[in-house]
Amino acid sequence: MSTSDQKIGYVMSSAADTINVRIDTLKEFEAHKANLQVGRYLKIAEGNSDFVIAIIRNLKGSNHPIENDIAWTFELECQPLGTLADGKEFKRGSSLLPVPTEAVFAVDQGTLDLIFAAGAKFDYPIAPLAMNNRINLMVNGNGFFGKHVAVVGSTGSGKSCTVARILQDAVGIAQGKNKHAKAQKNAHVVIFDIHAEYARAFRLGDDQNFTLNVLNVETLALPYWLMNAEELESLFIESNEANSYNQVSIFKQAVLLNKAKHNPSIKEMTYDCPVYFSIQEVARYIENMNRGVIGKLPNENLPKLADKTLVKSREEKYFDQVHEFVPSSTSNAEKASNGPFNGEFNRFVSRLSTTLSDRRLSFILSPIKADGKVFSTVDFEQIMKQFIGYLTKSNVTVIDLSGIPFEVMSITVSLVARLIFDFSFHYSKMRHKDKKLNDIPVMVVCEEAHNYIPKSDIAAYKSSRKSIERIAKEGRKYGLSLMIVSQRPAEVSDTIFAQCSNFISLRLTNSDDQAYVRHLIPNNVNSITDVLPNLADGEAVVVGDAMLMPAIIKMEKPDPEPQSESIDVYREWREEWRDISFAEVIKRWQKEVAEKAT
Repeated sequence: MSTSDQKIGYVMSSAADTINVRIDTLKEFEAHKANLQVGRYLKIAEGNSDFVIAIIRNLKGSNHPIENDIAWTFELECQPLGTLADGKEFKRGSSLLPVPTEAVFAVDQGTLDLIFAAGAKFDYPIAPLAMNNRINLMVNGNGFFGKHVAVVGSTGSGKSCTVARILQDAVGIAQGKNKHAKAQKNAHVVIFDIHAEYARAFRLGDDQNFTLNVLNVETLALPYWLMNAEELESLFIESNEANSYNQVSIFKQAVLLNKAKHNPSIKEMTYDCPVYFSIQEVARYIENMNRGVIGKLPNENLPKLADKTLVKSREEKYFDQVHEFVPSSTSNAEKASNGPFNGEFNRFVSRLSTTLSDRRLSFILSPIKADGKVFSTVDFEQIMKQFIGYLTKSNVTVIDLSGIPFEVMSITVSLVARLIFDFSFHYSKMRHKDKKLNDIPVMVVCEEAHNYIPKSDIAAYKSSRKSIERIAKEGRKYGLSLMIVSQRPAEVSDTIFAQCSNFISLRLTNSDDQAYVRHLIPNNVNSITDVLPNLADGEAVVVGDAMLMPAIIKMEKPDPEPQSESIDVYREWREEWRDISFAEVIKRWQKEVAEKAT
């Protein structure tokens, strides 16, 4: 008789989300103790050849004395997960639940193999089961990577290694080797890397024929003229100023006129059209509007320059240089009055000047091509190719945000994410005309997502949150999926997490985060999240549409590993005293501060 045929207990009560099981003897419990732990599975008869597979949620024992001995009984609270039909196929959910007295069995190796077996549909081995490392949890690769994924876990739980290992498996990296060195595959992964951790995980030897595309503050080409209205205004305009409405109005006017000036072939110009315009010329236009004085002599009523020239067309005069105007006067010979915006934009003009001279923003405000020329409308294709690896033919693009000034991190994320979405949208529409689907799907990975797509409605993160939420809500239709990674899931936008179909939760120690993750997971399986604070490093609860049933897995280390290891403080403290160069640190510090100030 096999282990799975040995009855160990019976059903006491049954409800939609809970089955209570009783084991009557200590001998029976001890014989199967290894399989009777929280998070392990039981097989419960349904009255015919089918069985309900349930996960143990809680267990307790009680005893009472009998004739020089102690009698033990054990009660197990379980949650039903699915049905093993005819002992051959596991299906999620169950239309019938076992009634009291039905037999309960331990789940043996053969049953586990059957439940977690690979197949045509479940083709991606995400990681071994924590309770049995000989069995890989197989998930539906298309359902996992083609839908949005959330990866959460407290600092030190192994989150970065988990993300790196999953993506390495997806693109064919194993033990520092490229499995697809002879024939490159069509994977496209874009990682927003806030701490410069992930480049090391995808940097292989020259002989491996794997090109990593790293875009940082020095190599990223992200010209301002690709920004939409919201992004431009977030960068250049203070929304909390009393006259911000006028600032937005004059800025929009200047941008539209300047876009038309530099792109005469486009007849229907819009504020959001991604074409070149000169931000320096826009700044001059606004400063001239701020200085403007209107001549009031007969037949004038136009802006009047210091040399008495009347400005009949602002777009012809105001872009080229900052002008001096005649002074306002009430005398009949020199009659002139301040223009409608004279002095209105003093602070706006000052902020524009400061922003445009900030050398830290050169990757946005003055990106230069290899030939030394500025990027213009004709370079849009080259700019777009960099984001999804087509300039270097790379499967993985790491956008290193560690050197991006905090003030523009949200705009950077917003712009890149929006451009990738818009490209996927238009490419998909082209394919749809031929009754085909997008054949270059992209996954965008948002590391430390709480830093730029928060739940709170903070103006500084409005643009990035809007762009990522748009991908969350609409991206899948156009071959664009998300992986949201965070140590503080309770602080990430609800809209984004609500769109995630698969969850990987490593250890979470914060009670708010535990409660939030439990709330996100379907009620019929959320009991598995009770183990979140007790998971070991690298262990994770996985739940979602891509897997037949929730499970606890043990993620294997990636090779190479990301640069996310913690400092071994106590080991360093036990080393001999180290002298360091304070001068070098201060030099770097002062350089950064100076660049910000100039």
